[in-house]
Amino acid sequence: MTVTVVTDSSARLGPDLMQRWGIRQVPLHVLVDGLDLLDEVDDVPYDVHDKPHATTAGATPADLSEVYRQALADSGGDGVVAVHLSAALSSTFSSAVGAAREFGSAVRVVNSRSAAAGVGFVALAAARTAADGGSLDAVESAARAAVPRGHAFIVVHRLDNLRRSGRIGTAASWLGTALSLKPLLCLDVDGRLVLSQRIRTVSKAHAALVDAVAEVVGDHPATLAVHHVDNHDGAAEIGAALTTRLPQVNSMSVTDMGPVLSVHVGGGAVGVCVTLDD
Repeated sequence: MTVTVVTDSSARLGPDLMQRWGIRQVPLHVLVDGLDLLDEVDDVPYDVHDKPHATTAGATPADLSEVYRQALADSGGDGVVAVHLSAALSSTFSSAVGAAREFGSAVRVVNSRSAAAGVGFVALAAARTAADGGSLDAVESAARAAVPRGHAFIVVHRLDNLRRSGRIGTAASWLGTALSLKPLLCLDVDGRLVLSQRIRTVSKAHAALVDAVAEVVGDHPATLAVHHVDNHDGAAEIGAALTTRLPQVNSMSVTDMGPVLSVHVGGGAVGVCVTLDD
């Protein structure tokens, strides 16, 4: 058998990739209009980011334990490596650490220090090593080695979702008065959402996003994912600009950001996740 990789629904991997690499997924929770909806299981309203009382919750210890138990059985006892949304953004990681104790050293939990495809890139690095027959230690090492190769940036068009979310970290001080900002945010080395640049217009913010991605990629081969919240045209334009600017990129996808993250960043947001290829 082979080591099984588990992630959560923030990773935006899609069913085809998860099936190809044998990755299991734990759904996160979206709370809206009195309902507790499971991301990528239940029918979450597409405009959930516009719901004033919508919020999210991490996977529970019971959710995680159930998936870990099945994944461990699927591995034939070879073990599980679980890659989750940044601990600075969600309670999922801390719940995962607690749930993993039930299984001793057979379940290893890795903090991706990222979000969206940034989580998925780390999970895929682990799954590729597992598919090559890597041991539990090797698969865990592959996941941990992928974490610092990742970078994530996002331009937010609206600040009210961020203000409600409580996930803005050290950038919170400017949210009260910076009503006209279209800020460029990034995830720092600890996986916290922080302010990168204060920008006044969408066009300049998108240009700054492309510049930021180009700077971290440099001449390296890389894989990119462009995410958006109800802004496919903006995401497509950024994807085209990155394709022109970075011809050495191995692959790039353009997808929605998913309901969990969209609740916190609001409509119009566009982000890019990068992994520098090993």
